[in-house]
Amino acid sequence: MTRRLLIPVAAIVVGLIIYTVLASVSSIRLEFDFGEGAQGWEAGFAEYSPDMADMMLEEGIRSLPSELGINGTGYYIQGMNRADDLFMFLKRRLGTEDGIVPGQEYRVGFTIVFASNAPSGAVGIGGAPGESVYLKAGGSTIEPGVYLDSDTGYYILNVDKGSGNSDSGEAASVVGNVANGLSAEEDPRYVSLMRQHEHEYTVTASPAGEL
Repeated sequence: MTRRLLIPVAAIVVGLIIYTVLASVSSIRLEFDFGEGAQGWEAGFAEYSPDMADMMLEEGIRSLPSELGINGTGYYIQGMNRADDLFMFLKRRLGTEDGIVPGQEYRVGFTIVFASNAPSGAVGIGGAPGESVYLKAGGSTIEPGVYLDSDTGYYILNVDKGSGNSDSGEAASVVGNVANGLSAEEDPRYVSLMRQHEHEYTVTASPAGEL
């Protein structure tokens, strides 16, 4: 996700359909409702320097915004995008207990329900707070992680999410943006949005049966 502004998003439900490339192996359907807690999902932040001013990084299970009219919880994540390239992410390990077959090649499909208070058509420093903030989804044999790059002094993601904010990578491809469809003239409020996406690249499970 990108641009120099405070970016708050609450994930409500993540549904996965994991298609096998070989028809002889069954596809897998998984659903994670954050009303039941984190369920193994973890948050991370990349593409910023530890020397920057307070990035206001926050994450965790929280009550959903009252304007949604839903009595439940979601996975909340936010950051102040002082770096112009702040990348916030959620990740979860899948294994043989989820039906993953070691060495199997998969295509991964997503249904993501999340809440955003970024209006459509607004103007911000460096870009629109809705249309210039990109949502990506994907999968990787390597567990996504963050390391401090000695050359740039930035925290960098260790998997390919795309070289640009609106570019797809082998581990994460562009789903869309987080604009919620409300006019920028209205008072900001959260709206529940749903995005469906099939990752552009296939993903091969590790010898241990992990994605």
